[in-house]
Amino acid sequence: MPVLPELLAANERYAADFTKGDLPMPPGRQVSVLVCMDARLHPEKFLGLDEGDAHVIRNAGGRASDDALRSLIISYKLLGTREFVVIHHTDCGMLTFTNDQLRGMLRDDLNADASGIDFLPFSDLDESVRQDVQTIRSSPLIPDDITVTGFVFDVKSGRLREVS
Repeated sequence: MPVLPELLAANERYAADFTKGDLPMPPGRQVSVLVCMDARLHPEKFLGLDEGDAHVIRNAGGRASDDALRSLIISYKLLGTREFVVIHHTDCGMLTFTNDQLRGMLRDDLNADASGIDFLPFSDLDESVRQDVQTIRSSPLIPDDITVTGFVFDVKSGRLREVS
């Protein structure tokens, strides 16, 4: 059953009482959060963020992909963010496959060639956070004075753990 009608009805209720149309474009807390798209994660809630506070960039695994870097660069250069937070999480689906496995599934199901795509899976959660933090820090398009910190969110407890 399609969920779109429910989403549109919820939007009508939201818009009926909407009062935040005057928020400025730059995030008020000057922070960007790169986090996994997993539906169990609600970064605004577990970080205490409200509309207008932060840029929240989501993708599979919360990876520092080319597109995530593009968004982070725009966030700092054009919209004034001064801090980046990278958040991966326990029980992540990105731990459950390899590039070759997913490419094989796509070939078998769709007869499609995905050999040119790195889906950025990982086998070590903490190491993936360290890699993404390093990818961001080492980008020549992001200045050294931008703080970049990595965390793992525990889906069972709701707690963040910093990864050094």
